[in-house]
Amino acid sequence: MKSDMLPRKLLRLDGRTGEGGGQLVRIACALAAVTSQPIRIDHVRGNRRGDRQGNRGGGLKAQHVSAIEWLAEATSAEVDGLAVGSHTLEFRPSLPPSAIVERHFKIIAGNSASSTLLIFQAIFPFLLFAGKESGEPIELEIHGGTNVSYSLSYEYLDQVLLPTLHDQFGIVVERQLRTRGWAKGPQSRGCIKLNFQPLSPGQSLKLLGKWDKTLGAEDFRLKRIDISILVPGSLRESLEKFIADSLAKIFPGVDTNFIFFEDSGHATRLYTLLVAHSETGLRWAHDYLYNRACKKKAPETLCAEMSRKVCEGLLEEVILRGVVDQHLQDQLVVFQALADGRTSFHRGNKPVDGDAEIRMPTNFGDINNSLEDLTLQNKMRKDKTDEPFGEGSMHTTTARWVASEMLPAVQWFNKGTICDGACVSFPTK
Repeated sequence: MKSDMLPRKLLRLDGRTGEGGGQLVRIACALAAVTSQPIRIDHVRGNRRGDRQGNRGGGLKAQHVSAIEWLAEATSAEVDGLAVGSHTLEFRPSLPPSAIVERHFKIIAGNSASSTLLIFQAIFPFLLFAGKESGEPIELEIHGGTNVSYSLSYEYLDQVLLPTLHDQFGIVVERQLRTRGWAKGPQSRGCIKLNFQPLSPGQSLKLLGKWDKTLGAEDFRLKRIDISILVPGSLRESLEKFIADSLAKIFPGVDTNFIFFEDSGHATRLYTLLVAHSETGLRWAHDYLYNRACKKKAPETLCAEMSRKVCEGLLEEVILRGVVDQHLQDQLVVFQALADGRTSFHRGNKPVDGDAEIRMPTNFGDINNSLEDLTLQNKMRKDKTDEPFGEGSMHTTTARWVASEMLPAVQWFNKGTICDGACVSFPTK
């Protein structure tokens, strides 16, 4: 590991900073495990409200405990405050990823509402650096929820996040949905299985292409939109029609493909994902997990509402003319911070009022102008990282702040749109 990445004194983080939720905890613990940096988080998930019964909000949830327990065992960490509801966590890892010998891992989350995907996000950076000279892959099995609120879904992982990691960094993750787990309806744990080749000893994570590739109209011209639907079978026909009609009006001339349907088996389990692909391989997604009361709503009303939410959400992503969608941007921050070299995954600026209409923009003449700051190094301006910063959602700005606290060698420029990573690697001893 780089000399400037050696363990330091205890780093204290305020869990109320920025987004102030579970993401801060996951990123901090993930990077602490990678770098053997001891941390203490006070006011864990401190920005989360209490429930209607007056119980205090915040604290660790079952999914956080499951992930941190695994990291603690893998790193021989000393841990204090590792319990559901705990508002203070101290995590002192002592073994680096290179010390891991086992290649097969199984994690069973606390309950079916515990997201398998968020657990994966918390431990994947650590396992990514656990490569051996033998080149043996790692097999990971996680039991818990696959479609739950406030988490990416298995479909998003499969169609957006993992393909992007492959395209941008060459990370190949084979994945399989063994069983589905919902937070709504009858409770049952789902299961995902992942198989991947970690980085070899001494190898760092590197961007495959140019960080400042010039973008043009082709990059933002849509080739197709893939649609995945998980609803009761009785709603399928109506929802497909609403979505097809809406997309035809919003994105005229763009192919739409219903690539996946699954009967969710319960009236409260309603989910759909749209993924737009450009002519040059960029992708933007928007999904919607229905989490409102739906008993008194007519089927057509439900379908119309879901269609409107997901179609308009996708339009909002596309017209920003960024290279990632809102959720993908914050999920890539950790990999940018760990990487060797410069990366840029900007999301673009908010459209002017005239662009907010339900239509596909046709004027791409200002694309290169909007990217000028990204491609001209003499205009780079270093960001201050003492608080959440830069463009993007609160999740993204918080992720940058946490990564910068954990990895002081990381530098950000131009409102977080450009990152010089910490170049983490673990040479063979």
